[in-house]
Amino acid sequence: MISFPNAKINIGLNIIEKRDDGFHNIQSVMYPVGLCDALEITENSDAGAQRITFSSSGIEIPGDATDNLCYYAYHLVAADYPLPHVKVHLHKHIPIGAGLGGGSSDAAFFIRLLNDKFELGISWGEMHHYARQLGSDCSFFISNRPAFAEGKGDQYESLNISLQGYHVALVYPNIHINTAKAYSGVKPRMPLRSLEDDIQHLPIEQWKEFIHNDFEDSIFPQFPEIKAIKEKLYAEGAVYAAMSGSGSTLYGIFKNKTTLKDSFQGCFVFEGEL
Repeated sequence: MISFPNAKINIGLNIIEKRDDGFHNIQSVMYPVGLCDALEITENSDAGAQRITFSSSGIEIPGDATDNLCYYAYHLVAADYPLPHVKVHLHKHIPIGAGLGGGSSDAAFFIRLLNDKFELGISWGEMHHYARQLGSDCSFFISNRPAFAEGKGDQYESLNISLQGYHVALVYPNIHINTAKAYSGVKPRMPLRSLEDDIQHLPIEQWKEFIHNDFEDSIFPQFPEIKAIKEKLYAEGAVYAAMSGSGSTLYGIFKNKTTLKDSFQGCFVFEGEL
C-alpha cells in the first residue's frame, strides 16, 4: 500500500514566549501543499527479519534507518496493536530541514497507512496522540487540513480558510537552518494583532502588511540570500511571500500559474496549485 505524504507551509509565525521545558509557545497557520514524498508499506514474510525494515531513495536521508520517525511510529503503534513485520520504502522528494514538515508528514502518513493497511481501527484521536509524541507538527498531518497552531505548534484548531484557485511556488536555496539555532536568535513577544482573525478576514493582498514570520528577523541578517529570494518572489508577482517555519524555504502565493525555475537557478523549485 502506498501513500503520498505532502508538505506544508506556515502562513505567519509568531514566537510568543519561551517555555519552562525549553521549547517556545508559538502561533502559526499551517496549510498543506502538493509537494509530496512517496511511502510504501508491504508485509515482510521473512520470520527472521527485524520487525520493521526501512529503505529509501531520492534525496539522501542522513543518519541511521532506526533514527527515522517512521521507525519510532511503528513501535509506538505496535505497543498497542498487533502488527506484522513490515518493509517500508520512502522515496524522499521534500527537501530535508527546509521548514516544510516533510519528516513529520512521513511519520503521520505512516501511522495512517498502518491503520488502513492492517485494518487496526485506530481512532483519529489516537492517531493524533501517537503523532504528538513524534514531533511538534506531526499531528497536523493526521487531519492534513488548514489549521491554527498554538502551544509548541502541536495544538490545532481547524480554520475556515481556502486558497483554492491560487498557485504556490516553493524555493529552497539548499541552505540548512538548524532549528535550535534559529530559535536562539529570536526575541519572543506577544503579537499586537490576532493572526487567526487576520488570516480569515483580511484579503490576501493585505497579508503582506500584517502577517509575518518572526524567524525572518533573525535568519535574514545571517543569510541575505534568503531575504533576496523573498524579494524576488514579490518582484515576480506574488501577492504574498514569506519563509516557511524556521526556513530556509521561501514561498510565494500567486494568482496565476508560474514558471519560475529559470528565475531561481541552483535552487529546488516546486510550483503547483493550492
